[in-house]
Amino acid sequence: MVAIIPQPLHVESPVDGAALPLEGAVLVAGPTEAEQRVAAYAADLLTRAAGTHVTVAGSVPDGAPSIALRLADVAGPAGSDSPERYTLEVDGSGAVLTATATVGLFDAVQTLRQLVTEGEHGPEVSAVVVHDAPRYPWRGLSFDVARNFFPVKQIELVIDVLASYKLNVLHLHLTDDQGWRIETPSRPELAKLASGTSTSGTAGGHLSLADFRHLQDYAADRFVTVVPEIDLPGHTNAATSVYGELRVDGQRTAPYEGIEVGFSQLTYDLPATEPFLREVLADVAAITDGEYLHVGGDEALTLGAEEYAQFIALLEEIVADTGKKAITWQEAAQAGTRPDTLLQYWDNRVDSAPFLAAAARGSRFVMSPGNRAYLDMKYTAEYPLGQDWAGLIELRTAYDWDPAEVIEGLPADQIEGVEAAVWTETLSTQEELFLMLLPRLSAVAEVAWTAPERKDWDDYRARVVAESATWRREGLSFHETPQVDWV
Repeated sequence: MVAIIPQPLHVESPVDGAALPLEGAVLVAGPTEAEQRVAAYAADLLTRAAGTHVTVAGSVPDGAPSIALRLADVAGPAGSDSPERYTLEVDGSGAVLTATATVGLFDAVQTLRQLVTEGEHGPEVSAVVVHDAPRYPWRGLSFDVARNFFPVKQIELVIDVLASYKLNVLHLHLTDDQGWRIETPSRPELAKLASGTSTSGTAGGHLSLADFRHLQDYAADRFVTVVPEIDLPGHTNAATSVYGELRVDGQRTAPYEGIEVGFSQLTYDLPATEPFLREVLADVAAITDGEYLHVGGDEALTLGAEEYAQFIALLEEIVADTGKKAITWQEAAQAGTRPDTLLQYWDNRVDSAPFLAAAARGSRFVMSPGNRAYLDMKYTAEYPLGQDWAGLIELRTAYDWDPAEVIEGLPADQIEGVEAAVWTETLSTQEELFLMLLPRLSAVAEVAWTAPERKDWDDYRARVVAESATWRREGLSFHETPQVDWV
């Protein structure tokens, strides 16, 4: 069995091919800074996986096992134009990882890491040929650090896990009723005064500008893009607890540590509202490397349709003025969003007509159906962590779905990608977080990367058992679901 998650497009294992020993292996790459950065990352990753030191050098000593990273005009499966396409070839003489861009080399490294096994004479990689490319360009996780704050080191761990399964977007939900988790220079009081609360009653916190800079750099080294979300015009109690002028009565709201949703709002025609939105979103856009800024738009249940539509139009205008592109939750489709606004689908309990209308205007979709991809949902009714409003999501439920079939009538070529989500109303520790993420995040990663005809539940069950050894080695908690025969 070749245990790779997500399953590649093409895998061939020669029956009589000799394995590549990793004892004393030397890794060589091209001269550019990007290639050398991938090489250094690969050496560290393979050293941890193999338990023996893999080094980077300019050339390979005679007799040493070699691992070569090469950029070339041709790589990956025939017909693919993805910048992430790659080819991996391993035999007894060495491993060659070929891609048309450094991101493809990075993906090939993640595949090679999963192929490390313990052979009769030490760590090795079996002979294999892989040609691979992703199904969707957007493959991510929405991580709520607003309900309960998670510090930088724990966010780094999340980024590492994303990268290990070729996920490339970390969508940080930074503001909500319970807390404002990002420093905003134009409104410094937000992080100072509205970040101390949480649903767990433990100490809160926020990301400084330096923290956010560090996380983006850390993610970029792993080819992950950080998409910040400032949730508007609902989910705003943290903001109104600091600025009473954002309320009709002029009074600041009380800090909130509950888990209810939909009760808070901004008011469109107050003098303070538009300046607040422009200043805060300009702050966040200015510190964001990626092209997208998420402006929420969900569960604004106290707003009428007309005022809500005014807000969405204003938010789209502000984001465009900052030079970024807007992404919103699915509700914004009802407001007649611009064609270049990316819509994130999450609630399958509502009429799909607004989404099809948005698609007809040209909008693209990120698929995050709550009943499949919300990884804060309980595994079973008895599971002690999580919620169940979107349903119970066991591992097979997270695995067995096709993004192209979620919204009936939506053209398949208007799906930008797939994003899991983990909301933290009931999660406050690293252990709790990863118990909910793993193994289900690896299942959603295969949904996002792998062609449907290449997916196989029984095969995945065996591959995830092999991958669990990595989680144990790295000290990551995971749920040993009875749907898998763990060893």
